[in-house]
Formats: sequence, structure tokens, C-alpha cells
Amino acid sequence: MHISIGNDHAGPELKKIIFSYLEAHHHTYTNHGTDTIDSVDYPDHVHPVAADVRDGKAVLGIIICGSGNGANMTANKYAEIRSALCWTPEISALARQHNNANILSIPARFVSEEIALAMVDKFINTPFEGGRHEGRVNKITQCR
Repeated sequence: MHISIGNDHAGPELKKIIFSYLEAHHHTYTNHGTDTIDSVDYPDHVHPVAADVRDGKAVLGIIICGSGNGANMTANKYAEIRSALCWTPEISALARQHNNANILSIPARFVSEEIALAMVDKFINTPFEGGRHEGRVNKITQCR
């Protein structure tokens, strides 16, 4: 599976750990994030991830910032994106299972590396359940 990843200055170390996990599990990735802790603007690194997922260049996306909120808000500006801010593996799995989330937003300053990797694992390996959730998900992009 190909995954697009973006991060701001809060996430370069966590991103490297996620890269190792992805490589060990035979996934490929595109790095749109910064590799340093020098301050950057998270939207500059999140917009390319959302575009990759929207355009089919990546199956899923992972975005990382300090709280996860700014990155998540940015990604969710795209009608085709369902980005989920997660802080436990269970929430990550439910985001995929019930909401068909296609981007995982990780709050780097609030989760351990172990929890972050468990969230990534659940996000990648949990399929969308469909059924009763399909209609709900379809209503997300409706504008009134």
C-alpha cells in the first residue's frame, strides 16, 4: 500500500519511526513532511498529503503535528478527505471501520511512539465496515 505522509516541526522523529514500520511491513510512502525541528507551517506539509489521497496517488495519508488539530483541520478542507484526529489505537480503528477515514492525524506531543505505531497499524489494517455506516459517511460532504 502506498501512503502519503506530512508533518511539521513536531513530527520528524515520529515520522522516521513510522517510516521504519511501513518499510518493515512492505508499504511504500511519499514524504511531504519536514525533516527538521525548525519551525514550519503545517498546512504546507498537509495540503500535498490530502491532494495525494484525493488524486489516488496514495491509498491513505498520515499527518503529524503537535496537537494534531491544525493538520486535521487543514486536511478536512478537501471534500474527498475524511481525516481523523486519533489518540488511541481503538479510535484509529473505529475511524476506518465506521467513518472510512482516509487520513490519520497524529498529535505528536500527546501520544507515545508505541501508541502512535499502534494507531498506524490499526488505521492501515482496519477495513471500512460499510453497511449502516455507508449512508452516514456519504452525508459528510453534503452542503446545504
